[in-house]
This record gives sequence, structure tokens and C-alpha cells, in this order.
Amino acid sequence: MNTDAYRKIIAAAIEFEIEAYEFYQGAAEKTADSSLKAIFTNFAQEELKHKHFLEEFLEGEARSLDIKTMPDYKVAETVDMPRLSLDMKPAEAIALAMKKEEEAMRMYLSLANHAENSQHKQLFEDLAAMEKNHKFELENLYVNVAFPEVW
Repeated sequence: MNTDAYRKIIAAAIEFEIEAYEFYQGAAEKTADSSLKAIFTNFAQEELKHKHFLEEFLEGEARSLDIKTMPDYKVAETVDMPRLSLDMKPAEAIALAMKKEEEAMRMYLSLANHAENSQHKQLFEDLAAMEKNHKFELENLYVNVAFPEVW
């Protein structure tokens, strides 16, 4: 992968993080549920951190990430992606966010698998791990909200 192609991929990833931020911020603004509002606001801030990290990387101010990865229970893979609506139930909103994180994780893993440069590969693996951790958090929330009878 040449430098220009790599920079275009990073720029596209930055746009993806902006879209994720806007999704979470918009979901936080639309929900009346205070706990969902807090969850979505937190994830919006996390997506901004990803954006800033990618911008630093693009500017040559790369730093390595030390990410403790959480297990992947693959709950998101068992759920269809709901449509965003104003009258979503909390479980649906969390499922939508969970599916978004799954998509992001898969995108970064795909980029890592195609990277020829070890530094580029590590960056994409780190970003995939961050998205996987978000997915893990949302899967835990989803199970608790969607299946309260098990508690």
C-alpha cells in the first residue's frame, strides 16, 4: 500500500469516526432515557478521541496504544440492525449502537489484514481493538436490557 493510498484510508477512517460521533450525539439528543443519554454521550466522546488519534497519526505524531482487549461474545452477530427512530426502545437503541461498533471493528480488521507496513497494521489492529471494546460494553448493556428476566 503506497503512502497516498494509506493517507486516503486514514482520511476515510476519520470520516467514519465523525459519522460515529454524529450518530451517538444525535442518539443522545433524541432519547428521553437519561441512562441511554449518558451512554450515547460517552460513546460520542470516545469516537472524537478516535478521530483525534487518527488525525495525529496522519500528521506524523503517531503514538502507540496500549489497549487491553475484552473478549468477543459475538452477541452483536446474533442481532439484526434496527432502524434508527425517535421511538426506539432502549434495547433497540443499544442493538443499533452495538451493530455500528461491530461494523467499525470489521472495517479496521480488514484494513489491518491488507496493510503491508507493520506500523499501519498495528494502527488498524489497535483501532479494531478499541471498537471491539466498545462492542463488548454495548453487548453487556444489551443483554442486561433486552433480557432482564435472567437477572
